[in-house]
Amino acid sequence: MDRQFLFNEAEKEAFARMMRAFAAFHQVEVLTFCLMSNHFHLLIRVPQRPAGFDLSFEEVLGRWQAAVGDAWQQGMQRQFEIFRQNGSEAAIEEWRQRMLGRMFSLSEFMKALKQRFTQWYNRRANRQGTLWEGRYKSVIVQDENRALRTMSTYIDLNPVRAGIVDDPGDYRWCGYAEAMAGKTEAVQGIVAITGSTAEAVQGRALGAETPLESTAQKKRRHLKALVMYRQLLGIAGRPRNTEDGRVVKRGVSEKVQARLAEENGVTREQLLRRVKHFTRGVVIGSKGFVDDWLERNRSWLGGASAKNRKTGARRIDRTWGHLQNLRALRE
Repeated sequence: MDRQFLFNEAEKEAFARMMRAFAAFHQVEVLTFCLMSNHFHLLIRVPQRPAGFDLSFEEVLGRWQAAVGDAWQQGMQRQFEIFRQNGSEAAIEEWRQRMLGRMFSLSEFMKALKQRFTQWYNRRANRQGTLWEGRYKSVIVQDENRALRTMSTYIDLNPVRAGIVDDPGDYRWCGYAEAMAGKTEAVQGIVAITGSTAEAVQGRALGAETPLESTAQKKRRHLKALVMYRQLLGIAGRPRNTEDGRVVKRGVSEKVQARLAEENGVTREQLLRRVKHFTRGVVIGSKGFVDDWLERNRSWLGGASAKNRKTGARRIDRTWGHLQNLRALRE
């Protein structure tokens, strides 16, 4: 980022606010994130565009306005009024279609976020020009519990690796800290990462296809997801109880701790190392997932490799046994 340390508190707050707003507009999900002094990490899920997806002009305008702010709205509103006065409804429809085309796209989301933040920062710092060095680096992560959990905890432990805090919950600008503070989008991201599904509910609402989840059940599920995630980060201790069995401090049972360790297969010590595979590995997941991606995207390799490479998956090292990636990188 401009080879300078630019992200102070105000910049981090502004970036996080814009990140959430543009994610809502582009219909992508921020599962977790971490904003450091001169770079950031985002774990984004990009849903498939639903068949027949459409929004009215008013809906698109409202969402875009929420992302870019009132100053943009005033200028565009005037432009739209000129279009209407001139009978140029086609120009308005063209804008709506163009904006719809930007949704469900990681590249469009990142482009809009970086451009908007650059504009904000340049005004604030009285500077001009680009802020970011080249294109962002992206890694495709398998939408599977073990891969998501490993990548997300690696991201949230960035401030711990940097020696800023001992507990990522004490670092305001990461997804885990936001979730612990009760921010809805952040909690939903942790729930998605841990795979915490709705509890079974007896009975159905009239006309509903699936059982409804009560507010209490939803809160309990979210709490379980946060406790599980804290254990995955390596900082959840055992629950502490009084002699009469009353819970003094929430934690994770020995049985659940053992299951999570077996499922995740990644230790806190591993996650506190810098692992370049997570930023340069291109594709991360199971062997089958990486091999399948290669078969569908051989042209990405270029040269003789596109034709001659037999398999896609490359092991990170033995300690990351369940995770493989596309590139053979040395630690």
